[in-house]
Amino acid sequence: MKQLRPAVLAGIFAVAAVLSWAGARLWNAYGTLPGVPLAAPVVLAVIAVVLLATALSLRARLKAQRERRPGAKGVEPLMAARAVVFGQASALVAALVAGMYGGVGVFLLTEAMDVPARRDQAWYAAFSVLAGAAVIAAALFLEHVLKLPEDDDESPEAPAPA
Repeated sequence: MKQLRPAVLAGIFAVAAVLSWAGARLWNAYGTLPGVPLAAPVVLAVIAVVLLATALSLRARLKAQRERRPGAKGVEPLMAARAVVFGQASALVAALVAGMYGGVGVFLLTEAMDVPARRDQAWYAAFSVLAGAAVIAAALFLEHVLKLPEDDDESPEAPAPA
């Protein structure tokens, strides 16, 4: 499984932000812009907390296993793989969603700050971007915790098999 690259996540965020900013401008020209739900930052924050708790739990279990503590509960490979897939999927979706709300938030800040309801929507969008960044950070941390050590079998210093 390939590791997530922050540059890819930043690219997804940027493309989503530009497209959603342009879409918000177009939508506003033809009618009312749909609102940013209050649940958006809350759901993203919950996902970030779940990812962080998973990473901390697995890190503690791996440390106990490495130190060979009596009664240490190991980490099943399938569970670790599922956690990494959950983290990667969450990071990709969070980059997309945060970019979308970031673009809408920039539109609201530049074009529609005179209406109090729009000001609240801009705050919700900003909190969604921050919560999306927290999801990405937690997912990258989880991926770091579960990263396998590199194989030293193919290093140039290793003697060739006879």
